[in-house]
Amino acid sequence: MTQSTGGNNDGPTPFESLLYAAGSGKRMPPVERWNPPLCGEIDIRIAADGTWYHEGGAIQRTRLAKLFSSLLRKDDDGVTYLVTPKEKLAIVVDDAPLVVVDYAARLAENGDVLVLRTSMDDVVEVDASHPMRFALQVGSDGIKPYVLVRGCIEALLNRSTTMALLNDERFVRLEGDDPVLKSGPACFPIKPEAVDT
Repeated sequence: MTQSTGGNNDGPTPFESLLYAAGSGKRMPPVERWNPPLCGEIDIRIAADGTWYHEGGAIQRTRLAKLFSSLLRKDDDGVTYLVTPKEKLAIVVDDAPLVVVDYAARLAENGDVLVLRTSMDDVVEVDASHPMRFALQVGSDGIKPYVLVRGCIEALLNRSTTMALLNDERFVRLEGDDPVLKSGPACFPIKPEAVDT
């Protein structure tokens, strides 16, 4: 996709249009309900550590990355897009588009509920609607936990959060010989389902 260089007569660039749409009011726009045409690709990449890049340079303004993250949508074709009411632009995602950086417990009748926070300040309670899955990291015996945040958008737990969580007896227990993650009434086997990169 050819991008405008931003002259007044050229109209806004795709990057500027996204910025305007993300900052237009609501924290979490209803991207799942929008059905704009595919407008090609935009040179945005989300690295495995959650860093956002535009045209090869890291986006230094956290607030800007947070605004863009509110426009994320992953469709049935497996591609992650930034979506506005008027356009849909494909981006590159090295692993998951969001990264979990912290967790906490919420007390509930059915036991402690696991609450996760991403680097973009998404907060999600792990339950049947926001399940955890575990993948085996290529080249090691390491486990990569993911949580479904919204739509088809997942977040990868970073290494320090993963290690702390796997050692937290409030959430990780043994059922027979098999470890499980419990969050309230929900239970997720800690068994890699697939190899991940």
